Amino acid sequence: MFEGCLSRFVDSHPGFIRWIETDRMGFVGSHPVARKKATGWGSAFLLITLLFIAGCRSAQRDPRTVVFLIESSPANLDPRVGTDAQSEHIDELMFDGLVARDASFHFTPALAERWEQPDPKTLIFHLRDGVRFHDGRAMTARDVVWTINSMRNGAVISPKAAAYASVNTLEALDARTAVFHLKQADNFLLTNLSTGAMGIVPEGSGREFWRHPVGTGPFRFVSQQIDQEVVLERNPLSWSAAPKLERVRFSVVPDSITESLELEKGSGDVAINSLPMDALPVLAKRPDLRVDDAPGTQIQYLAFNTQDALLKDARVRQAISCTIDRNLIIQSLMGGHAQPAQSMLPANHWAWSGSGPRFDYDPARAARLLDEAGHPAGRDGVRFHLTMKTSSVEDVRLLAAVLQQQLARVGIALDLRSYEFATFYSDVTRGAFQLYSLRWIGGNEQPDIFSYAFSTARFSPKGANRGHYSNGRLDALLDDAAESSDVAKRRADYAAAQEILARDLPAINLWYRDTVVVHSKRLTHIVPTPSGSFSFLETAELEP
Repeated sequence: MFEGCLSRFVDSHPGFIRWIETDRMGFVGSHPVARKKATGWGSAFLLITLLFIAGCRSAQRDPRTVVFLIESSPANLDPRVGTDAQSEHIDELMFDGLVARDASFHFTPALAERWEQPDPKTLIFHLRDGVRFHDGRAMTARDVVWTINSMRNGAVISPKAAAYASVNTLEALDARTAVFHLKQADNFLLTNLSTGAMGIVPEGSGREFWRHPVGTGPFRFVSQQIDQEVVLERNPLSWSAAPKLERVRFSVVPDSITESLELEKGSGDVAINSLPMDALPVLAKRPDLRVDDAPGTQIQYLAFNTQDALLKDARVRQAISCTIDRNLIIQSLMGGHAQPAQSMLPANHWAWSGSGPRFDYDPARAARLLDEAGHPAGRDGVRFHLTMKTSSVEDVRLLAAVLQQQLARVGIALDLRSYEFATFYSDVTRGAFQLYSLRWIGGNEQPDIFSYAFSTARFSPKGANRGHYSNGRLDALLDDAAESSDVAKRRADYAAAQEILARDLPAINLWYRDTVVVHSKRLTHIVPTPSGSFSFLETAELEP
């Protein structure tokens, strides 16, 4: 019904499609007056469109099902494999780790009701009694051993395998006791055993497990259609408090304007961190919608392939940083719903450090750095070309378009290549890129993110060092921090590591994004999380 209604509108306004494509890719310019004018047109257009669509109601659907709009299909719903945002968020609803983390990043019980560490190289987990998988099987220590070993021995090809490199052997002493024997002390093992970072799967689960995942979490898998939807339902066997929601359908809507319209006309119930910021004031005025906003820990970053002939020079990366006007982008593109970032860690984290060299917005300094690096401007003003790959998600394509404009000021011609998410993410994990931008979601809440993203031992697929950055001093600092039991020493190691990363810039930390949830007012008890996870579905309720 919506497609037909929109079609009639487009037929009567033939310039609609061409205009909106031009606007969405070009309305954020460097000139504040142009930006203000364009934004006014964009907001006016969106308001007119939403009012027009108001009379077009969606087809009948199950009123007990919450329709959650997401930008892309999850890459892999095996919690041992999927590392993209959609996979990890949905997996967190279906699977549990041995431990969980509270709002202050402290560890709390999950599948393990308690644990002990009699010496630095031994961890003993005592599992909850009576926990069952979604298919009714009892969860035991054998499942814990299988989950970790299947990543370590190659039974599944997992980018998370390196996170368990410190494990020597595992054993199931009995059904409720799992013992980890380590090669060396590992301060991050609990992080990598926590809900969200991983999930316990049934013994014997192989490489095809993603097709019908089975966990112990509050929701269980029903079905998936790639690039269309994932359907979950309430798990009646949940060991924790059972959700109030009966069923959730994650509907893939890559286009953010369509996503806004789906919310407005009632065919979508909720979306998080995926809507254009200039749509939020319009949607907030709808009597049947609510916008909840909270400070977030998600960090947007720009990553470089440090093996590339141009980008291997740190001065080029520093120059690019000096070309990016973060404050302008935050105000114009993000509607002020973000804060500049100096480190990957949240600013309130015990290991956060804002020290080290800074390469803030300064086009003149950028030009000097590029001259020093041996890249003078040509007759046409262009120094060299770079290619930035993006997904087809709207906000990322908009960011890329803005970066293209800003880098052009100093003679860097940025060519943009947009792909559907699965193709884009595959290229990124294979290192087939010069530049790309993604967000760290949840993973950057613990300091082992530095090892995962930048240590030499974590070149993809063993970790997320996709740009193949290597620095021996950084590796030594991170190894020392991982094994030391002295918190003050660990904090000093991380401060030094952050100074190295701030100077070398294998990736640029752009901003921490606020968590913004837009939802139907019939969906209540919504509490946004700093990481932008979907865990609020565990407490949400749906009014008739």
